[in-house]
Order: sequence, then C-alpha cells, then structure tokens
Amino acid sequence: MYERLLARRLARDKKSVLLLGPRQVGKSTLLGALGPDLSLNLASPAVFRDYVSRPERLEAELRAARPSVRTVLLDEVQRVPALFDVVQVLLDEHPGRFRFLLSGSSARKLRRGQANLLPGRVHVHHLHPLLAAELGDDFSLDGALAHGTLPGVCAEKDARARANDLRSYADTYLREEIQAEALVRDVGGYARMLELVAASSGLVLNLKKLCDEAAVKYETARRFLSILEDTLVAFTVPAWSGSDRHSLVAHPKVFLFDLGVRNALLLRPLDQPLPDERGLLLEHLVAYELHRRVGDLWPDARLFHFRTRHGGEVDFVLQVGRELWGIEVKSGRDARSDWFSGFESLASNVPTLKRRIVVFLGARSQHAKGVEILSLRDFLAELPNR
Repeated sequence: MYERLLARRLARDKKSVLLLGPRQVGKSTLLGALGPDLSLNLASPAVFRDYVSRPERLEAELRAARPSVRTVLLDEVQRVPALFDVVQVLLDEHPGRFRFLLSGSSARKLRRGQANLLPGRVHVHHLHPLLAAELGDDFSLDGALAHGTLPGVCAEKDARARANDLRSYADTYLREEIQAEALVRDVGGYARMLELVAASSGLVLNLKKLCDEAAVKYETARRFLSILEDTLVAFTVPAWSGSDRHSLVAHPKVFLFDLGVRNALLLRPLDQPLPDERGLLLEHLVAYELHRRVGDLWPDARLFHFRTRHGGEVDFVLQVGRELWGIEVKSGRDARSDWFSGFESLASNVPTLKRRIVVFLGARSQHAKGVEILSLRDFLAELPNR
C-alpha cells in the first residue's frame, strides 16, 4: 500500500472527516487505516437497502453500541444523504463520543439529495490519484504519462492487466455508472461528449465547439461537463484575470482527473506515451501535482492559467499567498530562450510576478535571464509534501 501524504493529517486530526474523491483513488483504504470500530459500505446493495429505507436505523444502532465503538466509517455516503442528518444529531447530542469517517465520490448526489454537509462539525478533505512523492521509488515518468497514477493501476505489475483495469474503469464506470447516476437520457450525446472532453483535456475549454462536435445543445453540453466535475472525474483551471481583462482569454482549461483514464478513453497506448503527445501529457502531470496539493496540502495556493487574445501564454499561474509564480512546462531536455516569451506578456499583466519557472526534462536545473529552469525532479521537490 502506498503511503498517502494526507494520512498523517487525518491521523493527527481527531475531528470527524468527509473525504471526497473519484472512485478507486484509495478513500476506503485510507480511512480504513485509521482503525474504525464499525464500518458500513453503502456501495453494498444489501447495506444500501438496509439504510436507504430507514436511515434512523444507524442512530438506534449507535445509541445502543458498546462504549468501545467510537470511530465509525460510512463508505460511499452520498448514496444515502439522509445519514448526514443522523451524524449531526449524534455529534451534537454526544460531543466527543463518536468520530465519523465519511467517504464520497459524487458531490452531485449530495447536492441532489440536499445533504447536510455538517459545516463546522466535519473537516472536508479531497483525495486524488497518487502524487510522484507518494509513489516514491515506484514513480516512472513514462508510466505516469501512459497509465496514470490510480493506486490499483500503479500496484499492478502486469501491463495487460493494467490496461484491462483502465479500460474497464473508462467503459464501466465513466460510461455506465455516471450515466445512470446523472440520469443522462441522451446516451449517445453523453458518450460523444465524454470522448471530446478527453480529447480536449489540458486545453482551453471551448464549450460551444464541443457541443457542435458532439451534436448536443449548449445547455446539454454544459450539464454534461458539470456532471463530470461533480463526480470528480474532471476539473477546470480558471483563467487568470489581471488588470487588462479585455485582452485576456477568460475560458478555463479542462483536465480529466487521471492520464491513464484519459488515454483509455482515447484508445491511446497504455504502456508508453505517444511521442507527439509527450508535451501535453507532461503538462497534465504538472497540473495534477499542483491541483492535488491546492487546498489540503497547500491551503494558501490557488491555480490558474494565462493566455492573451494576442497569443501570449503561460501554462500555469500559481498564487501562493501574496506571491505569483508563472510556470511553463516543456518536454525538451535542452533549455531554449524562446521558452521565456510568455513571461513578458504575463509580467505586463502581473506586476507582482515573483518567480518565472520553466519545468523541463533536462537533468540539471539552471538560471537564465531571470528564469528558473528546473528539472522535473527539482520542481517536484519544491512542492509541499506534508
């Protein structure tokens, strides 16, 4: 089992927890390692039936529980949103008696069920596929670019089995379960939209173009994208809005949550990245390393991208407290001066630009013209890991 950076924080924090994340990122494993005295997996049809019809059953069971039952794990709690009300009653009436460990993979179901997310009573955290630091010596750049970093996929040593797992995830979960959960009626439109979002992953989102290509109405396309975000299998990186907003592109970039899933949807090789996609895939990897830290591991950081209508572009703008960093990602191994052009455009819109960083695949970091040219290894070593 891979050690998750979030594990130490959850072990130190004695408050109840709501852990959100896509399927198969290790939520159950992480919460199970905290040693719950009682575990209920609501993904089990039998357990689901027991509590969806009578959520008050949990309250009765816990009121009658032995004193040794203190930590309670409710897995896939979004399936029975009414259980949040039961948790609130028990936390309010018996402070300090129970610690609840809740996991969920769909913010959409929680909202649709009008779930009480227990503000002030639980700490909300997010779990993602593995970071390079969590993989440690098992981290392989080509592996991460080709088959992604879902824990089960990374732990599988057989290449054929890894590929089958990823294709099953793409076909069974993304196409069928999310479709059913979201009450998608236009199955064909949803399938086309899913593939187009995968093909657009890492690019500035042009929703009108996507809905034209998927042959769906604009509002339908917007709803499909919202479904992917709500089920945590896609996220957007907003555009940086500087002082001269009229000259800036305002559309976000969209990313699928894992490269292996993206590659499986697009029928790409799952053992080696395609050479002509290496730059795009490396940009994904850096996006994931930043996005997966914002919030839990890096609470004072916010992630954006930058593009002007005149072609000026920097892959990412990272706001760290009151500092701003511009980050360009290049798949080359030899630094080139033309990599720096986007920083001038960014600096004219962001007078407080603190750092100009190019992440590249060269072996040694260097500096040139006020730009930090960091190897991928050195860049990742700078990011918060606890």
